[in-house]
Amino acid sequence: MATWNVDLSRDGPGLLLRDIRAGKTDAVIAEIAAAAPDVLVLTDIDFDHGGAALAALDERLQAVGTGYPHRVARRPNAGWPTGRDLDGDGLLGGPRDAQGYGEFSGQGGMAVLSRRPVTLARDFSDLLWRDSPGTRQTEDDPARDLQRLSSSGHWMLEVETGGAPLTLLAWHATPPVFDGPEDRNGRRNADELALWMAVLDGAFGPPPAWPVLIGDANLDPERGDGLGAAMREVLADERLQDPLPGQATVTWPQTGPMRVSYILPAAGLPVAAADVRDAISGEAHRLVTVSLDLP
Repeated sequence: MATWNVDLSRDGPGLLLRDIRAGKTDAVIAEIAAAAPDVLVLTDIDFDHGGAALAALDERLQAVGTGYPHRVARRPNAGWPTGRDLDGDGLLGGPRDAQGYGEFSGQGGMAVLSRRPVTLARDFSDLLWRDSPGTRQTEDDPARDLQRLSSSGHWMLEVETGGAPLTLLAWHATPPVFDGPEDRNGRRNADELALWMAVLDGAFGPPPAWPVLIGDANLDPERGDGLGAAMREVLADERLQDPLPGQATVTWPQTGPMRVSYILPAAGLPVAAADVRDAISGEAHRLVTVSLDLP
């Protein structure tokens, strides 16, 4: 399996489909084909209602011998309008007035491509931040009555393996920066990660037998401005294993290398291999892969 925060987001609806058809994403296609995962979780990919962009992406992958018959994409919270002036600039409809940052509804969403049947078992994306277990949202938050926890999405997906199904816990958290001393984004980022730990604790029903946390936590355990202790706690949890300890997954000019994308399988799952692939031209984030040797 693999996850990649890939630059498949554009400035307006329909532009990603245009670029895929024009061959402007062929470097991304080549990298996915080279890794050839059975299951791929993409973050920062624009969503459209008919799934046209994702279908076009798969057509390009089929052309190079790496097609995916099973795909999941849902409207993300990114760009979902709230009707409120959340950033206090006196205007409505700005990217920071949405449930998650976005210039338009669907910008920077998530998608799953799979060779094996995959089913969306549960979607937590509409959970209000105030209702998340142990919420760090303050009582005086002006958006407390409507702010969703997920900046993009939180999906529980079951992947058929021939035996017990794997349960992917996929998400893409908000960056813990671009705010002030109140650290609202940092607290929300940490709570987006904490939601999956609450799921493993049984807060939303029986926990999955074979979970795999997969996606972009936007949180390095040691570096950056986020609440790194939250990530360290997850990495130390005995129910999970970390096949790539200390491996950076992105390099930004202002911060240097950081680890923000993760695949953390359940402790009992046999890991055969794990890798953070080299960066490709035009992409800050690197594709992360973990191979499970399932019976």
